[in-house]
Amino acid sequence: MTTRARQDNQPGYVLHTYPFRETSLVVETFTRSHGRVAMVARGAKRPRSALRGSIMAFQPLGLSWSGRGELRLLLRAEWQGGQQLLQGRALLCGFYLNELLLKLLPREDAHEKLFLDYQAALARLAAEPEPDAVLRRFEKALLRELGYALALDRDSASGGEIDPRSSYAYEPERGPVAVNGAAHAGLVLSGQTLLNIVRDDYSDPLTLQQAKVLMRLLISHRLEQKPLNSRRIFEELRQL
Repeated sequence: MTTRARQDNQPGYVLHTYPFRETSLVVETFTRSHGRVAMVARGAKRPRSALRGSIMAFQPLGLSWSGRGELRLLLRAEWQGGQQLLQGRALLCGFYLNELLLKLLPREDAHEKLFLDYQAALARLAAEPEPDAVLRRFEKALLRELGYALALDRDSASGGEIDPRSSYAYEPERGPVAVNGAAHAGLVLSGQTLLNIVRDDYSDPLTLQQAKVLMRLLISHRLEQKPLNSRRIFEELRQL
């Protein structure tokens, strides 16, 4: 993808930062028009740096940068406002969304619809007391944008419509297959769960529970079973 050497005031978010040389940071960003872009924030570790206080995760920014190649030069990061701070469990969920984008989204591949889905997910995480449905909707949107839209409303073996009263084994590369009462070693979901996920309806506790297991299976499959740090932190906190 070819882009101009300089971009000004592009809507974006900070996904992650890490040290670069003595006083600088590498800033991994997710932008609306350019996708995931990595930039160097020169001198950002210095106390008086203009960038130091503006490189904030989960806050809408206007990002300006220049250069070509794998690392661009971050010129400005201007806070746009309007997003409540994430706290507690919502903050951990935000880190989980960021890690998904970092590990699954190719660099400089624009996904404007996914950018809006991410923006909406952050707003819901800040406002809603229970984040599980927010995570499930975003995971589904992310898989769709990456070209792995979930096959949910048809039996992949017979082609028939999903029966809400039946049970289905879900195979990541194939989709749901009716088990017809036979024992199955893999993930088995109710037909009603599959239909509810199609509608993004997570009001049924069983749907919410089974959707979590399904998304974990599919995302682990796309990550080739590589672990997620945010998921490990969730588990460790749960055991405290």
